[in-house]
Amino acid sequence: MSFTPIWGVPIALYLFLAGLGGGAFVTAYCLRRTAPGQAESTRRFAHYAAFIVVCIGLAMLMLDAKAGFFHPQRFFLLLTNFGSWMTWGVVFLVLFTLADFIVCILDLTKHKTPEWLEVFGVIFGLLVAVYTGALLATPHAFPLWNSAALPILFLVSAMSTGAALVIGFAAIKRPEEFKAMEWVSDAHYWLPIAELVLVFFLMWVTYHNGEAGANSVLVLMVGQYALAFWLGFIIIGLVLPLIIESVGRFGKKESRGMTACADVCVIIGGYLLRWLIIVAALPVTLVVPAMF
Repeated sequence: MSFTPIWGVPIALYLFLAGLGGGAFVTAYCLRRTAPGQAESTRRFAHYAAFIVVCIGLAMLMLDAKAGFFHPQRFFLLLTNFGSWMTWGVVFLVLFTLADFIVCILDLTKHKTPEWLEVFGVIFGLLVAVYTGALLATPHAFPLWNSAALPILFLVSAMSTGAALVIGFAAIKRPEEFKAMEWVSDAHYWLPIAELVLVFFLMWVTYHNGEAGANSVLVLMVGQYALAFWLGFIIIGLVLPLIIESVGRFGKKESRGMTACADVCVIIGGYLLRWLIIVAALPVTLVVPAMF
């Protein structure tokens, strides 16, 4: 069975890039605390990358909204309804982007970033990551989205992809700084495991949340998106990075190339997660079994 999702690639990219930016900024702050003065080039890269990917994500949102490019003043209406996650998302994104922009300027001018400013950016980076999941929970007609587990899953995925981007950069471009990132790498190792647990918890809860929820899970696991879910997201995005990192850690064969490969897989999985969650969501009004 096929159906037309209400959102598509631009929104999936927006959700992915917003979370990626927040995760990269948080990773930069973790480096400041755990490896002070030892990974400054990598930290600057994380700040620049966070700003760029969030801006690209916002462009994807405006592209999907269409009217945003021709009537940008309409976006100011989003600041009039503080009972909406969309409004709070705009607030979180604006404050995070502003903080990151100032940090980038300080980096470019070789000035030290005050820790309070970076903490401010971390707080709103985390809120942006949570918001990307809470936004999908707004349309209550979609059981796959209407779950308290989704914002937590998107937060963990954002931290994982953001850390993967920063660690991958250091592994490829800054080998001397990569050696100082042991604590961040150790923490990142466990994030795909947590993500895997959260994904199957979300699937279990959704499957038991009415017929539309069960159909959404079947679309992912045995239906038209099964190949992308199992091969793309589960195997390439989660299991393969775990295997690569485990071989490196426990087999004492860790290399920068293996780490970079694992990080690329994590980033691919992060995008596929958002895309699959968007396209596989079936509304409660659609009760025909979705796996056929």
